[in-house]
Amino acid sequence: MKSKYFQAAAQQLPSPELLINLVSKRVRQLMQGNRPLTLTDPKMDFADIALKEIGEGKITYELPTSDTPSLAPAKE
Repeated sequence: MKSKYFQAAAQQLPSPELLINLVSKRVRQLMQGNRPLTLTDPKMDFADIALKEIGEGKITYELPTSDTPSLAPAKE
């Protein structure tokens, strides 16, 4: 993993936990065959690609709102 991609991605997201979750989800997508959204170098691994995409603003996130129903089972 290259730190230049990490620094740019860390500036786009408010928390390290969110960055980790977003990178891991995108790495899974890339491993399943999804194409990168940015120009890549053959030496880049999936984590570098994901970090570069986030740093360039090509990958975003959406936090759930309070209107969304919870997945917890209802009590009877």
